[in-house]
Amino acid sequence: MKDSRYTRRWKNPRLILRRAAPYAKRLAPAAWLAAPLLAALLLPLAVVAPRHGQAPPPAPPQHRAAPAAQAPAAENAPQPQVSVYLSRSGQIETLPLEDYVSGVVAAEMPADFELEALKAQAVAARTFIARRLVAGDVSGVPVPGANVTDTVSHQAYVSSKKLKADFTPVQQEKIHRAVLETRGVIMTYNGQPITASFFASSGGYTENSEEYWKGTVPYLRSVASPWDKEITPNYAVTSTFTVQELISKLGTGRGAVPAIKDLSASVKDGTSVSSPSALPMEVLSLTTGHRIKEISIGGQVFTGREVREKLGLRSSQFSWRRKGDQILITTYGNGHGVGMSQWGANGMAKEGGTATRILKHYYTGITFAQVSTLLEK
Repeated sequence: MKDSRYTRRWKNPRLILRRAAPYAKRLAPAAWLAAPLLAALLLPLAVVAPRHGQAPPPAPPQHRAAPAAQAPAAENAPQPQVSVYLSRSGQIETLPLEDYVSGVVAAEMPADFELEALKAQAVAARTFIARRLVAGDVSGVPVPGANVTDTVSHQAYVSSKKLKADFTPVQQEKIHRAVLETRGVIMTYNGQPITASFFASSGGYTENSEEYWKGTVPYLRSVASPWDKEITPNYAVTSTFTVQELISKLGTGRGAVPAIKDLSASVKDGTSVSSPSALPMEVLSLTTGHRIKEISIGGQVFTGREVREKLGLRSSQFSWRRKGDQILITTYGNGHGVGMSQWGANGMAKEGGTATRILKHYYTGITFAQVSTLLEK
């Protein structure tokens, strides 16, 4: 946005002086006589005024949070079209990129989050779809003619109609502002759009890509995310399973979990508990992000991700204990843990972090570019 500066148009000072000259000659004697009287009246004011209302010092320059890296011509750059497969209706909606990003931000992040967190989410969402558009990637789309679905398999998305119906005017304005102030900005690594993965909240650290998925991605490195624990609602959630339900879901087929007084294992210290008379459960290793990497249950080795998916847990950072004939598993954080933590981003924003700082924290070594320049190639 351009600064709006206002200038006053003054009348010609010479003309004013010329017209005032005759009056100045007539008033000169009176002015000399009145000067002592005026001095006597104004002297107390000159002494008192500073005590009651000194002119305020110039205000320090305010550092407004700038967009991540917006080019001057971004607002005028043509927008690519995005075709979204709507999973409920089976229809395809085609719309401009920035409108699509607004729908993703609305679906993926609470509108009452800090503006800078919403801006970071807008850049991540735009980067995700830009990578698919540049590569011509339509994987996971069930019908031809669409670029992406509206599900979490890609990115959740709400239509502009639903956005207007379900969000307050204040929330809508905030979402649109986050998108507008980052218009066209995407994250790149070695000149290409990155895999901008994100998740809800961590247990204190994010995860290296290869410790949850297969490939090593240089910009998806484990970093500290201490804000999550402080501000995330339902940071620790406990799920309850019967003994047979646990065995069935894990497919161990090795009898029952031991009926000991307290069966527990903490991912934080790697504690293991076993009994020679029943099913042993032992944490074998932890990831860099402090999640369970491998765990032995009944002599069968699982990854933390496998246990999470088989049991439908919120994360692979968990502890457990026995209570009667039930197993109580407590998870910390929510999501796969790779990339940007959304609650962590909000925590950074609450401390004054800008979208740029947030993104550079969670995505190691990335730079910013305009999506239009990459699509032109």
